[in-house]
Amino acid sequence: MDLLRFTTAGSVDDGKSTLIGRLLYDSKSIFEDQLEAIEESSRKKGDENVNLALLTDGLKAEREQGITIDVAYRYFATPKRKFIIADTPGHIQYTRNMVTGASTANLAIILIDARKGVIEQTKRHSFIANLLRIQHVVVAVNKMDLVDYRQEVYDEIVADYKAFASRLDNIVDITPIPISALNGDNIVEKSANLSWFEGSSLLYHLENVYVGGDENHVQARFPVQWVIRPQSEQFHDFRGFAGRVAGGVFKPGDEVTVLPSGFSTKVKKIYQDDRELEEAFAPQSISLTLEDEIDMSRGDMLVKANNPPQQGQDIEAMICWFSTTPLNPRGKFILRHTTRETKAIVQKIAYKVDINTLRKEEENTSFALNEIGRVSIRTAAPLFYDAYNMNRQTGSFVLIDAGTNETVAAGMIL
Repeated sequence: MDLLRFTTAGSVDDGKSTLIGRLLYDSKSIFEDQLEAIEESSRKKGDENVNLALLTDGLKAEREQGITIDVAYRYFATPKRKFIIADTPGHIQYTRNMVTGASTANLAIILIDARKGVIEQTKRHSFIANLLRIQHVVVAVNKMDLVDYRQEVYDEIVADYKAFASRLDNIVDITPIPISALNGDNIVEKSANLSWFEGSSLLYHLENVYVGGDENHVQARFPVQWVIRPQSEQFHDFRGFAGRVAGGVFKPGDEVTVLPSGFSTKVKKIYQDDRELEEAFAPQSISLTLEDEIDMSRGDMLVKANNPPQQGQDIEAMICWFSTTPLNPRGKFILRHTTRETKAIVQKIAYKVDINTLRKEEENTSFALNEIGRVSIRTAAPLFYDAYNMNRQTGSFVLIDAGTNETVAAGMIL
């Protein structure tokens, strides 16, 4: 079975945690003792119904306030597919948490309260999903039970959302679905209350949406994570290189180039666990051996000479600032990119983005917590990179404060 990573996004009280709880509950993916625990918690809180949001809102502050604060990951599977869910907060002060949770997602479920329609929070979450190159979006119009399941309300919201989304460039697949997370309408099974809706239920769409084309299978990239030298009698001369394929396809016999040294060789064998593979592709984790004894270690990258990555010390990137301490443009940072690490400084702040209006702010360029914008970065050693919209793995990085060791920003190379 393949794996789908998806994230939820929406304004406060749009029902993100309830939706995930309903998915887990209706797909029989929670244990009886878990259900008993949330039933007991719901009774103590005085809730009229079983509060399924408690399945993901585990922090004390989350349960007291009824909002999501931190990213919660949940795992479940159906006969067709495995899923990893990132329940991300909707409040503007937790933008960095949403960026973190959505950074590995293939699909985003953006919830819209049917009573409120498209609001600034909806636009902000869509902008972040677009920035993170999430190409598949489900527009879940929730709380349809509170507007008497009226089709005209749903149609108006969908039209408003698509008008806004036309200004974004990475979202290519928008699927609107009317739901009621509280009552379970259109979550796992089609609802009689929404008989006018001709599309599928939410779970059916999640099981069948095709995300295989999202990976870059053209530009071959293999960042080396570890050199394997067993030093055992059975594998006396074995020298393999372990890592995760970040792009393209590798096969035994392929001519490859090692960066930064520039030496060329051929792939001898490819292994995964105890099996020998005929080919490897993103995002498989593998180890491989080379025909020649070449000096290669963590931070180096194997590529194919006919389609090399960009190399350089000056990069332009969009960043989301994570730290409560404002950005110091001349501060010293550690930049981590794939398996490579180097010192870096922010040379210039070009602009910030008002993510509610998408307006560029060039006059006020002091980065504060949760703000997003464009910067120029200079690194001490060359990076081997692709634009983020071509490859999410080789086009992303994090900045770490060299003094405090705090992760202060996530970046996407332009």
